[in-house]
Amino acid sequence: MKPKVAIACQGGGSQTAFTAGVFKALAENNVQDHFNIVSISGTSGGAICGFMLWYALKHGEKPFCKRVLDFWNDNTAQTYQERLFNDSVIHSLYLTGKGLMPQYNVSPSSPVARSSFSVATLGIRNEFTDLRTLLETHIDADQLAALGQQTEPPILIIGACNVLTGRLHKFSSYLEPIKIDYLLASACVPSIFPAVSIGEMAYWDGLFSDNPPISTLIDPRFVGARNIPNEIWVIKINPTTADEIPVAPDDILDRHNELTGNISLFHSLRQIERINDFIVAGAFKDEFLAEFDIKEPIKIPRSFPDDPDAPYHIPRIEMSVELAKSLNYESKLDRCPEHIARLVQDGEEQGRRFLESRLKQTSSRPPMDP
Repeated sequence: MKPKVAIACQGGGSQTAFTAGVFKALAENNVQDHFNIVSISGTSGGAICGFMLWYALKHGEKPFCKRVLDFWNDNTAQTYQERLFNDSVIHSLYLTGKGLMPQYNVSPSSPVARSSFSVATLGIRNEFTDLRTLLETHIDADQLAALGQQTEPPILIIGACNVLTGRLHKFSSYLEPIKIDYLLASACVPSIFPAVSIGEMAYWDGLFSDNPPISTLIDPRFVGARNIPNEIWVIKINPTTADEIPVAPDDILDRHNELTGNISLFHSLRQIERINDFIVAGAFKDEFLAEFDIKEPIKIPRSFPDDPDAPYHIPRIEMSVELAKSLNYESKLDRCPEHIARLVQDGEEQGRRFLESRLKQTSSRPPMDP
């Protein structure tokens, strides 16, 4: 029996192009020959990447990474006007972050903000300026609607935050049909986009919820009892540690964003560690574990590098140290083609290394060729 795997994709704006590279490595190295992907979760950019993977798997697309790679290619600044707009935004963010230019906070819902954006993006592709248009370009609305509610794996979980109730919300394909609005809700950064209204509720970025959803992946109410994974692979965007205390305003903002984005991830991993420790101690009856097809602790990564190692710990998939250190807050919004390509390339390398390490631990097969 192939191990059942859940893939959890952390959010992080443009930096989640790294996740597309990971998917490319998994596809090119035939991950499905060795593992059974039973669920996928994501937040913000991670939710979009996870959705593209889920959509491709549901339709049997080969390679299953093509759709997400096409999305990121289309999301880059391609024309002179798009590059000028992108570079101007990134440079302005850099100057305000360094305190070299005043910052004016304007509601994204205000007529002033909408008018200014329309003027600044005049003549630029709608796919570059409007996320809904970009998503609809890469998703067949009729095919998505035809999928309906899905109880067979893989199950998709999208994290968002309900602005009105304050509750952490999970959109699950096991419970309801997935809609493009759910992706927009999960990626709704409140300083950039107006809240996404769905029915009588309104939603903001899943960063305020789970980044990415983890505990839901082992909750039978959201994925089904037979889709509880043996392993949870975490594709992590935000670095855990920092080399020095941030002092500059933009460095403080960047570190604040990283810490905020990791809080829910670490909390969820701690919860599963406790469950694993209970399983090891024999706290659950065999009948209970059999009901959820659990025979041993669920394999997860450690939260921190210096945490005590346990037999159920596996590596997480994260950026190379060199790449992570070169990124800043502005890079989460940068859609320069060279920047995106660098992220994808590093994701491909780290994904290949991770899969190679998992195969070494789960079988006697020789390592894959680079």
